[in-house]
Amino acid sequence: MELKRKGSPPSIKGSPENFTGDGRIDALFQSPGSRRVQWASVTCEPGARTAWHTHPCDQTLAVIAGLGWTQFWGEPKFEIRPGDVVACPPGKKQWHGASERTAMTQIAIQESLNGKNADWLENVTDEQYFAGFGA
Repeated sequence: MELKRKGSPPSIKGSPENFTGDGRIDALFQSPGSRRVQWASVTCEPGARTAWHTHPCDQTLAVIAGLGWTQFWGEPKFEIRPGDVVACPPGKKQWHGASERTAMTQIAIQESLNGKNADWLENVTDEQYFAGFGA
């Protein structure tokens, strides 16, 4: 048995190249062997969000606290709440983050391909972030 205590490894602040506002990443799990599955807890403070990005493999987001927003490129923005699960297909341009007034925490599960789990693109503009919602 292997037990990893919370706080080991320490939290990582989201870089300004990949986040607008204050984001925090807490590594939870990385599988051994050739399948490099990773789990992380990602917390965005109010108004914080990721940059647009894609993943080489599937990503699953499970919201566990707060209120967030997410969007795929060219599609409407959606509100996400605790208990919601978002399936992000490989190569699909997306962003996700907190709402303007409430922080949001999600568990992000993804697999690396050739040592890479994301391709980071441009930051989400305020116009994109504050745009209306889908269904």
